[in-house]
Amino acid sequence: VKWLREVATKMHKILSKRSDQELKDEEMELFTKYYLEWKGGRKNASTSYMSIPRFYYRLPAEDEILLQKLREESRAVFLQRKSRELLDNEELQNLWFLLDKHQTSPMMGDEAMINYESFLKVGEKAGSKCKQFFTAKVFAKLLHNDPYGRISIMQFFNYVMRKVWLYQTRIGLSLYDVAGQGYLRESDLENYILELIPTLPQLDGLEKSFYSFYVCTAVRKFFFFLDPLRTGKIKIQDILACSFLDDLLELRDEELSKESQETNWFSAPSALRVYGQYLNLDKDHNGMLSKEELSRYGTGTLTNVFLDRVFQECLTYDGEMDYKTYLDFVLALENRKEPAALQYIFKLLDIENKGYLNVFSLNYFFRAIQEQMKIHGQEPVSFQDVKDEIFDMVKPKDPYKISLQDLINSSQGDTVTSILIDLNGFWTYENREVLVASDNDNTTDLDDT
Repeated sequence: VKWLREVATKMHKILSKRSDQELKDEEMELFTKYYLEWKGGRKNASTSYMSIPRFYYRLPAEDEILLQKLREESRAVFLQRKSRELLDNEELQNLWFLLDKHQTSPMMGDEAMINYESFLKVGEKAGSKCKQFFTAKVFAKLLHNDPYGRISIMQFFNYVMRKVWLYQTRIGLSLYDVAGQGYLRESDLENYILELIPTLPQLDGLEKSFYSFYVCTAVRKFFFFLDPLRTGKIKIQDILACSFLDDLLELRDEELSKESQETNWFSAPSALRVYGQYLNLDKDHNGMLSKEELSRYGTGTLTNVFLDRVFQECLTYDGEMDYKTYLDFVLALENRKEPAALQYIFKLLDIENKGYLNVFSLNYFFRAIQEQMKIHGQEPVSFQDVKDEIFDMVKPKDPYKISLQDLINSSQGDTVTSILIDLNGFWTYENREVLVASDNDNTTDLDDT
């Protein structure tokens, strides 16, 4: 027993001489040893992790200038290679010649047709760039009611042209994608449109001093409708999928009709109209709009309660609205059938920020309509009647609450919002039957003449 005590004492002295770091190192070594033994026993269970490719690449930091330059150059080379893979004008002309040469009789009216066998022959002769268009899937997509199982040559060629245009535009937009993440920030889209202006003949008459206001007007429509969460960026895919780019590039047509220009937000007359209205409202010429100045917008019948909400919720500077905020306001009121516009107005109507409109919210806004009716010498309409009509029109899931989705699903959002915020809109709704009868009478008079 005595010698055991002596051995234990000596061992304690030896161990006590080892530093804390040595003990930690030994502990980690033992842990690693036993963990690897345990893991080794399970290795055969699943070895797929060994073949998973790398799927995440960290973006270079701001101070990693060399990596940033490398990334920019590699993207530029990639986009150039993709651009060379597209059909050029000469190749498109050759494709049309081959399609016309291999058309299959008889013609369908004035339409030249082609069957699947000839379609494949053209695909073989057209070259590798056209290979993606000559598939059974594309043929079936364009096949309609032809009794001989053929497709229209013109429809197919237009399909190819559209695809090529989409690829070209995608590459063109990607050149302005500074972050390289598949989206454009506001400044990126501004640069794209600014450099596009000289290529649009319909904008030749614009003075260079107006360019910045035109770019702001054009970009605002993209962001108002495609960035509802106000993230400050839009996916390039969303830009290509919507019709706005088509409207913008329509200005390449030198013979675009006056009517088309008036209905196109991106045309020079439309941009000058919107900016001219802004200047006319700005009575003190300080470049900003006060609530009093904005109250004269349109027919001047927007209620004060609604305008109060506009200045409470929207971005202002010392209580005044700048041109960019004004553009959002105009886009919302001119497109009240669109979900993005309804979302803008709904946020203003939802005074309690509850995500829905109740009887209190409706009454709060309609009282201002009733007050305006008294001022104009009209007998105010009962709120209960209007409230019942609104709920009947919308048919919300909850009979006591109207959500934004209820408003959108009802297809009556424009009518409901007009009733609540604009005396002229309410009057138009209230007298809709008289106005329809008047229109019918005018149509009958024209027919008689």
